Amino acid sequence: MISIFELFKIGIGPSSSHTVGPMKAALAFARGAAALADPDCRLQVVLYGSLAWTGKGHGTDKAVILGLAGMSPDTIDPDEADAMLAVLSDKRRLPFAGLAPLAFDETTDIVFDGVAATPQHPNTLAFSLVSGDGAVIVEERWCSVGGGFIVREEEVGSVSGEQRDVPYPFRSGRALLAFGEASGLSIADMVFANECALKPAADVEAHVTRVHGAMMECVDRGLRQKGELPGGLFVRRRAAALREKLEAERASNDRPPHEIMDWVSLYAIAVNEENAAGGRVVTAPTNGAAGVVPAVLRYYREHCHGASLAGARDFLLTATAIGGLFKMNASISGAEVGCQGEVGVACSMAAAGLAAALGGTLPQIENAAEIGMEHHLGLTCDPIGGLVQIPCIERNAFGAVSAIQAASLALRGDGMHFVSLDKVIHTMRETGRDMQSKYKETSLGGLAVNFPEC
Repeated sequence: MISIFELFKIGIGPSSSHTVGPMKAALAFARGAAALADPDCRLQVVLYGSLAWTGKGHGTDKAVILGLAGMSPDTIDPDEADAMLAVLSDKRRLPFAGLAPLAFDETTDIVFDGVAATPQHPNTLAFSLVSGDGAVIVEERWCSVGGGFIVREEEVGSVSGEQRDVPYPFRSGRALLAFGEASGLSIADMVFANECALKPAADVEAHVTRVHGAMMECVDRGLRQKGELPGGLFVRRRAAALREKLEAERASNDRPPHEIMDWVSLYAIAVNEENAAGGRVVTAPTNGAAGVVPAVLRYYREHCHGASLAGARDFLLTATAIGGLFKMNASISGAEVGCQGEVGVACSMAAAGLAAALGGTLPQIENAAEIGMEHHLGLTCDPIGGLVQIPCIERNAFGAVSAIQAASLALRGDGMHFVSLDKVIHTMRETGRDMQSKYKETSLGGLAVNFPEC
């Protein structure tokens, strides 16, 4: 089972696999090794594979430094992170796990190794605590496997989701439908029952409320902010200007027939601009795809007749079930399967969530999730400069609009369809395996290398 606490995590941008995951891995290493350190020790970090190729653009080096210093992505203030990094860089000493400072020079002690093999996962990190005489005291290798999830390298692939006793232990779409038919419960109710088998109901409800609130706050922040995004591509924020134009059209009653699509795109762009700027976002299921679910949820809140907090709750709980199936049976890592595992999965989650919030049946909800992914199969992850800006920001807007279309098509049918959700998840996994590595978050192919000629 993949819990809502794991799938929807409040953290910082720009990437769940390249920022949030590495920070968590560094923090885990620091907490475990801090007791072995003495003042003469130093720290060394090696980033491999996709983390080496696109780590600079994703801020992986900064995330690792903050994690080693004892910071966690769910509590750190994004506005204070850069100031903290500047101080640590100037002193060339790092408070290991927030305790005694150790020697650390980021220019030499963080190595970007894009050559060495990554036998278990393309997002691999190695941490070493080294004594004053150069002996390695402790070394650990971790993998950031997408969506902010981390595992030790030797544990990759050994377990797909923690084994926990829950009343509805579905691991496939077919099982999810069967449990629903047998119990008479909705997907949201089954997910909630599973969560309550692990945590108090009040804690589960509080997390759903927190996630909903954080998503809406992120949309609101993104709609207000102006200026240029960091990273060197000189990409200017568009959300605030788009909002002003849409509001002016609404005030003058000069509203185009496709206005609703523009609002949905706006919500997604607002979130992903915040993510690209390193702001606070919710992984849904990743940071690179963080705009799809909030945009569709905002669409439900602002534009759907009869929308309610109860509907938003069902939306998020249902989306959790769908995201969990992809995480357990395929991947949500762009470095493993391309952007079909990020924006594609987010679209599938949002489509199912919206269909549930609008009163869809179990077969209709499963159909919506299947449609959402089917038309993202083969989607590459080729960010220009390793930055989650081009094409990532606009791609979230298209994913959000597609999710609404998928839900609408499913709700107008009776739930019968040829391709099941399980089959499309299997197909996504196989497509990701066949995809060349240059199209999987390495910035070595696609738009990442061809954009100057466009």
